[in-house]
Amino acid sequence: MKPWNRSSALTILPLLLGVLAFFMVIGPRALDPQNIAWLSEGDPATHYLGWFFFRQSPWTFPLGLNPSYGMELGSAIIFSDSNPLLALLFKPFNAWLPETFQYFGLWLLICFVLQAWFGWKLLGLITDNVVIRLLATGLLLFSPPMFVRAGGHLSLAGHFLLLAALYLALHPALQRRRLAWGCLLAATALVHAYLLVMVALIWFADLLGKVIFDRLTRRQGLIEFGGLFALVSVCCWQAGYFSIADGAGSGGFGFYRMNLLAPFDSDGWSQVLPDIRTGGGDYEGFNYFGLGVLMLLPLAAVAGLRGGISPRAALGDRWWLVFAMIGLTLFALSHHIGVGTQTFNYPLPTFIERLASIFRASGRMFWPVFYAIELFLVYLLVRGFRAPVAIGLLALALVVQVADTHNGWAGLRASRMVAPASDWVSPMRDPFWNSAAGHYGNVRGLLPQNQPERWQAIADFAGAHGLKTDAVYMGRMSISALDKAQRVARHRLQTGEYEADSLYILDDEAQALAAKSVHSDSDLLTRVDDFVVLAPGWKRCQQCLPMIDEGRALASIALSRPGVVYTFDRKSRQLIKGWGAPEAWGTWSEGHDAEMALRVPARAKSISIQALAFVMPPTLAQRVIVRLNGVEVLSTRLTAFQGNSLEIPLNEQVRQTLPEDGALRLELHLPDAVSPRSLGMSDDARIMGLGVKSVSVQ
Repeated sequence: MKPWNRSSALTILPLLLGVLAFFMVIGPRALDPQNIAWLSEGDPATHYLGWFFFRQSPWTFPLGLNPSYGMELGSAIIFSDSNPLLALLFKPFNAWLPETFQYFGLWLLICFVLQAWFGWKLLGLITDNVVIRLLATGLLLFSPPMFVRAGGHLSLAGHFLLLAALYLALHPALQRRRLAWGCLLAATALVHAYLLVMVALIWFADLLGKVIFDRLTRRQGLIEFGGLFALVSVCCWQAGYFSIADGAGSGGFGFYRMNLLAPFDSDGWSQVLPDIRTGGGDYEGFNYFGLGVLMLLPLAAVAGLRGGISPRAALGDRWWLVFAMIGLTLFALSHHIGVGTQTFNYPLPTFIERLASIFRASGRMFWPVFYAIELFLVYLLVRGFRAPVAIGLLALALVVQVADTHNGWAGLRASRMVAPASDWVSPMRDPFWNSAAGHYGNVRGLLPQNQPERWQAIADFAGAHGLKTDAVYMGRMSISALDKAQRVARHRLQTGEYEADSLYILDDEAQALAAKSVHSDSDLLTRVDDFVVLAPGWKRCQQCLPMIDEGRALASIALSRPGVVYTFDRKSRQLIKGWGAPEAWGTWSEGHDAEMALRVPARAKSISIQALAFVMPPTLAQRVIVRLNGVEVLSTRLTAFQGNSLEIPLNEQVRQTLPEDGALRLELHLPDAVSPRSLGMSDDARIMGLGVKSVSVQ
């Protein structure tokens, strides 16, 4: 084979490996640009909505501002983690893009392919053996920390940027280093701030080492530092990093750390190794190597001893890079060093702690070290064993790595292979919403906050109708802007004076205040699809849909209308006691007794509760005893985790207890409730019995 053809064929190998891994771990459905079903929950939802509002907004300067998504609270495409690099690339073509368009599946494919590509390039610095390079590339590719980010913080799946930085730093004769580092730093700045600080530290350590060891003159070093610092600053400015004057730092440094046992803690990602009990925020420092890589640790140590490899000879003049890795590790561990469930503290000056809080999820900072360790293991194997032995060990390690982590990536694939859809199911079905969208220009939440309850449904409605909204979820938000918005909101609630072009959706606190001050002669205050809305000037609008106004008579507990489903994926005044924090699907009971408040119409015949049951060995059942206003009406036994329906009759004895407003106290007694910790399943100490998803009245 001619050298050029052979080189081209070898180049294709890592690219094919990356594509293969993508289809194994993610699957093809995420690549459909009109499929947003897999983006419907959690962080991916704000990634998509941030882009959706950004593409519809006029161009701004700086380019990355996104004023329609956040309004006065301040917003830029970087703070919804919507990947400014691709957002800025696709926005000029918005007129030609379909109404629903997402690039996050494409981004994940890029991450897998370039993870393999830069892994291949790095391994080329260690060995020329094609088989060894390909097998070791597979180990770098099947990285649990990268896969975890592909399940949530999508921009942070760009670990290839870290491999690229290591490649540039380790290359012995890098050509056009300013251009190479400049392109990498600029691209990383337009992806995510956490990745930027890691890549920038590797670059700075490399630059410092080159100057100290006379690979570059001081003048060359200063020119490179000044030029690339300016380049990165411009990129950050245009992406919107500086659009909020405060709020960059937030609490959590020391909580979202890496546990010292993280490389060995599978956290559900291993078929073999058990989970290790750790602290509550240690999930941000998830850095499980995988059983395949862990197998190589003792083998690499043997190889190092056999080959007589000295660290000094292996590292050469790269000590500054080693110091950078040590610094990243110390930052990842934070000043609250966790060893399993134990924590050892050392004090930090207040100003350093405030500065560190900008990157509060410090556990992520171990990622470059993670890959550097894997590369060093391969280096020792290659130097200490003959090629056939190294190939055999790496092949075994790769097979074990893929099989061992199957528990984790199979679940990731399932979440990315849900039935495709070009829109999300909205709870806003009443004709009122379309009428309101034609009358108002803004949708506001009262009281304003970051990630308010039901923010996703509200923002989705606003975006679909071309409205602006402050019901958003941001990675960072201006503290002063939020404080000012809340003061303005409280003033409006006290005076009853609202913006004429804004539709307001109220939380429980705002609802009680609004009912006291609403101007019922002009403004509508009512419930629509289980949302409490305040529509200024609605009653004087000739084109607006006629609605029943509850006004100052608005009750704290909604009257359950027959056939309307009320969900419990948020805080609710209906859940009086015995309930945990709401989750995306609903709310678990906590303890052996729970209580719910309802209001039912006089003609209601039954109550239907859709629920999960915490059915785990050894009992495999949950007994449920239901009382309505003190009258026992149902005793049953649930044996399935999902798909449970409690049909609770409203008999004559219960009807006699109902007051005029239909108030009903629903009590649940759960004698078999148990905690996951007591069953040895996890550290979760909640005593769980029934998980309520929704309630409806028939």
